[in-house]
Amino acid sequence: MQCASTEGASYRHAEWGPAYLVQGPSSDIGVLMLRPGDAMENHYHKYCDESFVVLEGECALWVRCTDTYTMRQGGVYRFEPGEMHYLINESDAPFRLVFIKSPASPGDTHAVPWTPGRSVPRRPPDPRPRPATTTTGEKSG
Repeated sequence: MQCASTEGASYRHAEWGPAYLVQGPSSDIGVLMLRPGDAMENHYHKYCDESFVVLEGECALWVRCTDTYTMRQGGVYRFEPGEMHYLINESDAPFRLVFIKSPASPGDTHAVPWTPGRSVPRRPPDPRPRPATTTTGEKSG
């Protein structure tokens, strides 16, 4: 078992950004803090789903650079591989969420430069499946 806390997380940009809390072969779990005006760049993941559970605050969420949602405390969101998403805290209060990436895919965050008001960037190519891993076991049949 692994155990961590969202309190005292080591954020990428000191006081804000993502912070990984638990990392393992099947999933990565972390917390994202956005101060008023902060944004998490538009990006996608080729190999993993990413899910969010909002802990506090409000934040604008853009999906595929075309659809916008207001994320609020208690909201749960899931993105499939290849689905672009961008977050910006347009409120006057801090925003925090827990993120879960499954399966764990280090280095699988692909930035696609974009901000609201700009034209939609070319969609990234469809994710390619990762090579299958070999498992041992009895043959069936």
